[in-house]
Amino acid sequence: MSTIQDIFIPDLGGDTDVDLIDIMVAVGDTVEVEDGLITLETEKASMDVPTTHAGLIKEILVEVGAKVNSGDLIARIELLDDAETSSDDSAPVEEIKTEAAPQEETQTQEETPVSSQFVKEQTLKSVVEEVYIPDLGGDKDVDLIDIMVSVGDVLEFDEGILTLETEKASMDVPAPFAGEILEIFVEVGAKVNSGDLIAKMARTIVIEDKLPTPAKTETPAKTETKEPKQKSTIQEAMAKTSVPETPKDSKVLSTKATKVYASPSVRKIAREFGVDLGFVKGSAKKNRIVKDDIKAYVKEQLNKPANAGGSGFGFNLPELKEIDFSQFGEIETVELSRIQKISGPSLHRNWVSMPHVTQFDEADITELEKFRKEQNALADGFKLSPLVFVVKAVAKALAIHPKFNSSLSADGTSIIMKKYFNIAIAVDTPNGLMVPVLKDIDKKGFKEIALDMAEISQKARDGKLKAADMQGASFTISSLGGIGGTKFTPIINAPEVAILGLSKSEMKPKWNGESFDPALMLPLSLSYDHKVIDGADGARFTTTLSKLLGDIRLLSL
Repeated sequence: MSTIQDIFIPDLGGDTDVDLIDIMVAVGDTVEVEDGLITLETEKASMDVPTTHAGLIKEILVEVGAKVNSGDLIARIELLDDAETSSDDSAPVEEIKTEAAPQEETQTQEETPVSSQFVKEQTLKSVVEEVYIPDLGGDKDVDLIDIMVSVGDVLEFDEGILTLETEKASMDVPAPFAGEILEIFVEVGAKVNSGDLIAKMARTIVIEDKLPTPAKTETPAKTETKEPKQKSTIQEAMAKTSVPETPKDSKVLSTKATKVYASPSVRKIAREFGVDLGFVKGSAKKNRIVKDDIKAYVKEQLNKPANAGGSGFGFNLPELKEIDFSQFGEIETVELSRIQKISGPSLHRNWVSMPHVTQFDEADITELEKFRKEQNALADGFKLSPLVFVVKAVAKALAIHPKFNSSLSADGTSIIMKKYFNIAIAVDTPNGLMVPVLKDIDKKGFKEIALDMAEISQKARDGKLKAADMQGASFTISSLGGIGGTKFTPIINAPEVAILGLSKSEMKPKWNGESFDPALMLPLSLSYDHKVIDGADGARFTTTLSKLLGDIRLLSL
């Protein structure tokens, strides 16, 4: 014989009148021990309340938006003893079926979500009812960020219809009854308020011709023979329309799901970790995402090879909310240049996929600058800029510290050491930043480097660079010395592992052991990929570069 068990709100400590923000089950659902029933939210945290018993949900005595306290009754569950659960396919079930009703009536009941408590004749009627935004308290013009259903979908009671987001939290608006979606009156991105019309649904109601007569064991038998069929149909439809397949037991979806089922507490965790729930495979009923799915997703992404694609961390960052800035004053919209549109995503990928460390240093270029000016006075047809000497010195430093002249393999398990020295230089153009490449620097003198640099920089400013002109670099230099600034953190140009930033040189007092002498100091900012290069190596590289720039005679050794 079945037993009814009451489930109560557990001890909430000192919290009272706690908000009930989500109900994760419906009448007729079969639950296991520790399956989530409801989600509560206090000012400090969100928590799911699990069931303490396995069985069939017979009654739910709370609703979303209610204030609850320790000991409040949540639901009633029908417990099934071992004899009943082990005899689903045995003779007693057949006996129940023959007692319940004539065959024709049983088929009618199985085709519609009618309570199995009624064994007398019943009339089914379909009515169209409107569904509205529930009371949002004091919130107005709330963002509608997701619609989880489509016209034609058959929903169960309390199944999510759409998701709203305020500045404080996200919340799912559930179906107030079971039925079919006939029409949807809202769209993603809309601003909604309490009482706004969401959708129209066809709801099946039961008109009793005779008084209901309780059946001794018919309720669990009916539920067990009917409920799985309806759930299976819904789950199959969801699998076809909203949840892409994933390899093996991966928690990462290959393409973004069109529907996401998750409680506000889970959505809050996802926001904190920067996880896009559309790419998380849910493990609960109806592919609902639970906290363990978020943990497994993050763990899987962190264990991926660093350069395996995506953002490096594997996170698909949540999109920024679109803001109408015109409400604050006059605005003008200027479209990004083609170069900005191309380089922006690459810069973002490089920044999040490589752990950047920047080593700051200075080089005394007093003697270098004196030599440069002397040579420019004698030069014919070319001009030596400070960058010419830096490029040559960098090539020499790369030969001394070859790890900086490498790339990490695509699977992140090996380093590709390069035997050539191709230096890219960032050029500021009217259309945006471009990075042409100077080839075989180790084989060229100052004059040849100066001529190549002048030619390729002009091509960049004229927009005449070819693809080959921007390929094959092993190291990049970004110089802001002609503009100003003291130091900055340049972003590594993948698949390279380091980049050098140059700022404006400045006269500073330098101690010679007895007194201070004026010295022209060039600020150096070396950013490197910490997966490949250690901090000690970074310091050694800038120290070497400073020595080479301090005495350019060393470049010939």
